[in-house]
Amino acid sequence: SVSTNSRTMSLLSQLEKINLDSVLGEADNARYVTSKILHLVQSQEKTRKEMTSKGSTGIEVILSTLENTRDPQTILNILNILIELVSIGGGRRASVLVTKGGTQILLQLLLNANRESPPNEELMVLLHTLLAKIGPKDKKIGMKARINGALNISLNLVKHNLQNHRLILPCLQVLRVYSTNSVNAVSLGKNGVVELMFKIIGPFSKKNTSLMKVALDTLAALLKSKTNARRAVDRGYVHVLLTIYVDWHRHDSRHRYMLIRKGVLQCIKSVTNIKLGRKAFIDANGMKILYNTSQECLAVRTLDPLVNTSSLIMRKCFPKNRLPLPTIKSAFHFQLPVIPASGPVAQLYNLPPDVDDVVDESDDNDDAETESEIETEVEDDKDQHFKNDDIETDINKLKPRQELGRPLEELKMYEKFFPELSENFQECDLVSKEPKPFVPDANLGGPIVVPTAGEEEVSAEANLSVKGISLKESNSLLTEECNRRPAFLELPKKDGIKDSSLLQQNDQRKLLPSCQCLSQEIVKGLDRISLQNSTKSDQYYAGCVIKKENKASLTPLACSKTCEHVSPCGGSLFEGSSVHLGKLCCTGVDSEEEDSRSSSSGEQVVLEVSDVSPVHDCDLYIEMVKNTKSIPEYSEVAYPDYFGHIPPPFKEPILERPYGVQRTKISQDIERLIHQNDIIDRVVYDLDNSSWSVPEEADVLKFNSKFESGNLRKVIQIRKNEYDLILNSDINSNHYHQWFYFEVSGMKTGIGYRFNIINCEKSNSQFNYGMQPLMYSVQEALNSRPSWTRVGTDICYYKNHFSRSSIAAGGQKGKSYYTITFTVTFQHKDDVCYFAYHYPYTYSTLKMHLQKLESMHNPQQIYFRQDVLCETLAGNSCPLVTITAMPESNYYEHICQFRNRPYIFLSARVHPGETNASWVMKGTLEYLMSNNPNAQSLRESYIFKIIPMLNPDGVING
Repeated sequence: SVSTNSRTMSLLSQLEKINLDSVLGEADNARYVTSKILHLVQSQEKTRKEMTSKGSTGIEVILSTLENTRDPQTILNILNILIELVSIGGGRRASVLVTKGGTQILLQLLLNANRESPPNEELMVLLHTLLAKIGPKDKKIGMKARINGALNISLNLVKHNLQNHRLILPCLQVLRVYSTNSVNAVSLGKNGVVELMFKIIGPFSKKNTSLMKVALDTLAALLKSKTNARRAVDRGYVHVLLTIYVDWHRHDSRHRYMLIRKGVLQCIKSVTNIKLGRKAFIDANGMKILYNTSQECLAVRTLDPLVNTSSLIMRKCFPKNRLPLPTIKSAFHFQLPVIPASGPVAQLYNLPPDVDDVVDESDDNDDAETESEIETEVEDDKDQHFKNDDIETDINKLKPRQELGRPLEELKMYEKFFPELSENFQECDLVSKEPKPFVPDANLGGPIVVPTAGEEEVSAEANLSVKGISLKESNSLLTEECNRRPAFLELPKKDGIKDSSLLQQNDQRKLLPSCQCLSQEIVKGLDRISLQNSTKSDQYYAGCVIKKENKASLTPLACSKTCEHVSPCGGSLFEGSSVHLGKLCCTGVDSEEEDSRSSSSGEQVVLEVSDVSPVHDCDLYIEMVKNTKSIPEYSEVAYPDYFGHIPPPFKEPILERPYGVQRTKISQDIERLIHQNDIIDRVVYDLDNSSWSVPEEADVLKFNSKFESGNLRKVIQIRKNEYDLILNSDINSNHYHQWFYFEVSGMKTGIGYRFNIINCEKSNSQFNYGMQPLMYSVQEALNSRPSWTRVGTDICYYKNHFSRSSIAAGGQKGKSYYTITFTVTFQHKDDVCYFAYHYPYTYSTLKMHLQKLESMHNPQQIYFRQDVLCETLAGNSCPLVTITAMPESNYYEHICQFRNRPYIFLSARVHPGETNASWVMKGTLEYLMSNNPNAQSLRESYIFKIIPMLNPDGVING
């Protein structure tokens, strides 16, 4: 009738009394009590819980008995009790045993047991079983074992009892625990543990698989020590491990021994952490072996750990290459007026040639970084209780300081940036209280005329701005309302454009004779994009090619079937070089083809703007480009920047990443080494090579980045539809690669083109979490859909085999570059498409934007002023904008209120690759200049000082 609890407590009390008395003859008593406790512990979970619960002294009593008794049976009883206690209940019970000093007592017992000859096998089995269970919870067990001299006891037991699997299994488990300590691993290695492990592991066998598994885990831990790894390489064990792996792979057809196969791979992974190991792996044909075996495992999802580990090993052992560049220094150089002797630029340019490009074969042990890239299902955000330390919660700290931080005399130098404080507004007309409507100035700048011919009349009131676009067919002339609305393409009044399409590659040969004004070379070099004009003159038009000419204004570029000359479409933007708008040129067409497509000649198409944002003006943009100074002296304008775009009308979705996509991409990269004959390895774009020419083959993509904010340095064709892309580093630098913006043309439809940007530096990217690159299709724009859209499938970001020099990696050795890879299938043949990291926003766009805002505001209501903060090194002005409300009148009180408004300072684009900052700034500026009552209230309460682009040169040069 006595409860279990009281029985257990009673037995423990008896045991405690026996410990205190230590009288002769108590050994029998202790043996009896411990056997009773063992029986209770084995049969009842309640007893186990009670003995390890907080406040219980059960563990102390048991350990105290173990420490003091000399009776072999009592010791065995107690060891069995402890094994039962820690076997169930997770690691907490093992931790309790460690905190009570259990490790030290057990190691001492091990030393005592070892003095017997031969040692008691049962005792050794139990001791090692218990040490193996509590070892992982005692971080210092390795050190304790070494200091106590217990390290080699387990090793010697294994050496002398190789056939006794019951004994050596727990001994190996303890060696595995010891080996996590690097000093122990080296010490054990000197005593022959590596060679010993290779006596235990071997080819496929269904016998003793648990022993094999533990031996492999122990070996993998031992080989993390570079000394042991070198020893393994010297004895030829890398080849042995590969042979064992292949044998288990072939025979384990039902995949029952996946853990053993993974254990072999873990050993290979450890040994290849060193350079010698990687070389031995390559020499033993390891790349091909692991590639072939992992391909065979792909069909079975449960074998994913094998595929992932194989992938890690192959990536690590892939021979490191330098980037295929003449130097990793930027392709562009700017001579600074002053170069501080100790600054980074001086250090960079004082380096001996090629020192920054040495392939670094240092041992790279950042497995943790690589393993974090292994495919995982979407993880929940681990840190749900994220605290933003940037947000100041103390309101008093946010109040502006009343006292000056610097002497008044020093501050006077900044007076020139605050001219509004000395304005008296006597000249100003401050009568009107009603804000004028926020409409574009229709007379600002002339129209951009799309090349047309046969018509003298051109509507002069087009204003080119972008927001929402739709195709509208009309049989009548443009109404006054239409004339007032900005339109992209201003057309002749009588004739219009019926259809816009891309000319097919095979059509182009037919078109050449019909347009004598175009040389063979231009037609070959440019992608034809045309707008069909179904009128008597029968022409196609497509954008403009601006050529060097002394005319200062834009004039129509005409081209007809019978024309013998081309009128240039504008003045020179830069002395000594021609300027192109995108990859567009005009071409003619045979009349038969046109007649088949034409309808009534009175029809015309108007690209109409809805939901107008009146701050984009193609004509004005070109004017702004003329005064923008770039280091490479760009002579082209990217079509999206010229033409503008409309934002997506929906929230952009996060792309779901298909399972296993990264591993597939990596295995395709590994195939480059295994099947080298399949690799084309042909340069198709190169900023460093002035003699490089555009490939003429029809099935090779054409690339370009020679326009404002463009960044693409080199392109290498790897396979028929796969290209490696290399970005340019910051000017006067040898690193910082993230922003990209480039043009692609010459594509076919229905083909997936893979693009790999191979010199990224950050260790992870949003491209791994659903972000997609942006693409702008010129054909879509001509079809009235001028939008940047998120595109690409099979997107991932991972470490590659291109070595970063330690100089470029801030002194860190063994670092690699990373690859962004994405696959795109184009919708239109021979389109011209632009790709970007994020929505581009150029310096010329900002200047155009500011000029439009200035021309459209109501000066009676809004004080808007543009000043120059400073001039950049390249000679571009850094704009400083002031926005506030005009004073109510020029009375003294109103002027005082105006001058006493507090200032709000805003800046953007200190990092030029962060274009999102400029779009936020654009919205901010438009809001502050709007008729919204809240915006009006803000203007009346504050003076806004805004630097919308703090780093113009960085933005311009990409």
